[in-house]
Amino acid sequence: MSEHPSVSDRAVSGTAARSATPLGSHRGWKPATDRPGPVALLEEQNRTREPELVPVRHGRMMASPFTFYRGAAKIMAADLKDTPRAGLIVQLCGDAHLSNFGVFASPERNLIFDLNDFDETLPGPFEYDVLRMTASFTIAAQNNNFTEDEIRTVTRIAVESYREAMAGFDQMGTLDIWYAHLSEQDLVTAMDTVRATQKGKAARKTLEKRALKGTAKARTRDSRQALAKLAERVDGRYRIVSQPPVVIPARDFAAALGFSAEETQSAIQQQFEAYRTALPDDRRRLLERFEVVDVAHKVVGVGSVGTRAFIAPLKGRDDQDPLFLQVKSATASVLEDHLPASDYEPGERVVQGQRMMQAASDIFLGWTRGVQENRYLYWRQLRDMKGSAVVEAMVPMGMAFYAHACGWTLARAHARSGDPIAIAAYLSASDKFDRAATDFAERYADQNQTDYEAFLEAVRTGRLVARAGV
Repeated sequence: MSEHPSVSDRAVSGTAARSATPLGSHRGWKPATDRPGPVALLEEQNRTREPELVPVRHGRMMASPFTFYRGAAKIMAADLKDTPRAGLIVQLCGDAHLSNFGVFASPERNLIFDLNDFDETLPGPFEYDVLRMTASFTIAAQNNNFTEDEIRTVTRIAVESYREAMAGFDQMGTLDIWYAHLSEQDLVTAMDTVRATQKGKAARKTLEKRALKGTAKARTRDSRQALAKLAERVDGRYRIVSQPPVVIPARDFAAALGFSAEETQSAIQQQFEAYRTALPDDRRRLLERFEVVDVAHKVVGVGSVGTRAFIAPLKGRDDQDPLFLQVKSATASVLEDHLPASDYEPGERVVQGQRMMQAASDIFLGWTRGVQENRYLYWRQLRDMKGSAVVEAMVPMGMAFYAHACGWTLARAHARSGDPIAIAAYLSASDKFDRAATDFAERYADQNQTDYEAFLEAVRTGRLVARAGV
């Protein structure tokens, strides 16, 4: 039976946690003396990846210290295990860097801003997500050649926004928190506020132009756009265009992945039936109106490169009524090396974590076991008005605005699964946690740079193989 402590008792627990783990405890971070080598950790992770795609992953991580950070969740997980914890548990994203936030369509077809990657989700200390997000802003701002003051400002805004948002959720009803979300109109209103407080007419117009362009582009990213970009019409039917090694259609699996045509067809049908059966009745009946047209293996992201990921175009009433699904392999979260293992198998872990943290989730989100032993999959739409910010193109004003949105969104996600009253009481109205987390981010950015250089040296000497430009 669930316990229901009073509001005052919940606040007291947060205050007590602050006494045990002071707000400034994240200041002065240093790597552990027995810290595993970053290259060794990547090599360990690579053993669970498709060997032919590991060089592609390395190639994408080579682009900059920021792209390296995006692919280095396992490295940071090993570092976070030694950091102070207040003992306040939430559902973690597990990889809450700033590129894992973005816009997508709610079931009501409204654009909302939210977290959008849950491969590493797991219950754990709220600080883990906050520190990964905060450090990502420092690293991204450095990558964009901001001044030291600009770097510190965007970093502080991210963690300050989290703290202030949690203080707001502390005062809200349980259902109000559950329904809270950041809509497209909310973003526009917040942008108006930012513009009103900032100097520089040209910079304000640039911020507005880029934001509006981004949301407009997101609205075009749907299954019809995916069909036009990824498929071709042959003998009266659509099929996915071959673009090895990034996109390999099922007809080429035998040569590229070692699966025969018969094995491929059987596996596709078996998996699709299992996925469809596992959906709620209304979604299952909707999906029954579609048939699978083709399947392809598709490389995605940075950190996910090397895990098996597939795309499947489906046809509804006719060829101009498409639905693109994405099927991704799920493995254990990198956090499970250091935190209690999930109660769920990997595919269900990702789906349940996403449903817990997102304000609104994809109506086709689901999971299945793979055909092969110890393979786990989760399913979702490939493109459902999904859009993400071009971090490398951000100017200081734009990144500051984005940091505020990300901080609020992460706090709302944590408030859904954790105790916002206890967390808000722990963080208090002081900026001590903001300053400590910013200090951590600056120090961790230095460590990330050192790890990145060690990674480049491993590539240069041949210890790691990289394929750039893919």
